[in-house]
Amino acid sequence: MKFTSICVHELAEKRTTRPHTLPIYATSSFDFENIDQGMDIFSGKEAGHLYSRFANPTVDAVADKITALESYGTGVEAHAYMTSSGMAAISTLMLAVLKTGDKILTQGNLYGGTTELFLKVLAPLGIETVFVNLKDEKAVIEAIQNDPSVKMLYFESLANPSLACVDIARLTDIGHDNGLLVTIDNTFTTPYLLQPFAFGVDFVIHSTTKYINGHGTSTSGIILGKDKALMKEKVFTAMKLTGTNCSPFEAWLTYNGLKTMPLRMCQHSENALRIAETLEQHPSVLKVNYPGLPSHPDHELAKKQLKNGFSGMLSFELKGGLEAGLNFMRKIKFCSLAPTMGDADTLILHPASMSHLRIAREVRLANGITDGLIRLSIGIEDADDILADLLQAMS
Repeated sequence: MKFTSICVHELAEKRTTRPHTLPIYATSSFDFENIDQGMDIFSGKEAGHLYSRFANPTVDAVADKITALESYGTGVEAHAYMTSSGMAAISTLMLAVLKTGDKILTQGNLYGGTTELFLKVLAPLGIETVFVNLKDEKAVIEAIQNDPSVKMLYFESLANPSLACVDIARLTDIGHDNGLLVTIDNTFTTPYLLQPFAFGVDFVIHSTTKYINGHGTSTSGIILGKDKALMKEKVFTAMKLTGTNCSPFEAWLTYNGLKTMPLRMCQHSENALRIAETLEQHPSVLKVNYPGLPSHPDHELAKKQLKNGFSGMLSFELKGGLEAGLNFMRKIKFCSLAPTMGDADTLILHPASMSHLRIAREVRLANGITDGLIRLSIGIEDADDILADLLQAMS
């Protein structure tokens, strides 16, 4: 081989023993041993990697690990595909399993980005959204039975940012009794606190950017489903052709974060409960939303559905409305003002001026997202430091 060719061509792999940690397969495509192998892999006769938009060993390993965690002890054999973000996971799934004329039945107190996706992207494509109080069983049944176009029931494990809970098992039964697909966004709880497949849902969505990664170093998402044929034929096809796949580097960062997820979720939950209890007694606070508090309207349901803790997410309403909320945010020093959640450090958000800015105020208020509401993603720092910052900002 000539000098220039040596520069360009790959040399034989020198690995003699197995790497201790997952390597990053930073390659866009994969070589075939010969044309026959290439034809067999392209036709599906033989399993193999072709192109990283379709599948990649690093990404596949992370998807398999999250699948094992979501399926652990449930008896469900799920399948999963990682995507470039949590929003990519939601949009890919909806485009894969819904068509023009179909409708999504969901809760009004969704993450603002999900609501915008449904109303601004899917609605113009003819996939409409019906909002209903998912705690009202009669209203849910009527909404489904009065409109045969409803094909998907979608909800969150803990509503963002009100932390409301819905009865997963009952909603899933209602959905299946009426021929609907049932999807849950499990981002707030992770499989360490909640395994929705145990309650019968069809699909589980995560923004793995959040608690699963846990360090704020990557952006990715995942779609998990029980029906392997449906996942392969529709979800994979939608991901492959819309290019919403996860990159190997983002997947690798997520993989490393996963190793400490149980430890982190325990500390997040422990800190959050202590802070929620303290805030509940503060004279500047009207209300604290945390499912671990006995005062939370869904406390008993949360105890039934969650295990190992109640997550690190909470929100609280300040007296004084918008002005009080903005003044509080301006005085924060220790906590980070960041539009995300699930990181190791404490993150704080004012929904009315940030995450839910583009949601109509009347819709926001109707779902408990008031002008003075503050959302906290409690970190794993010393709880005394977190509390000191919150209390001085309210002083």
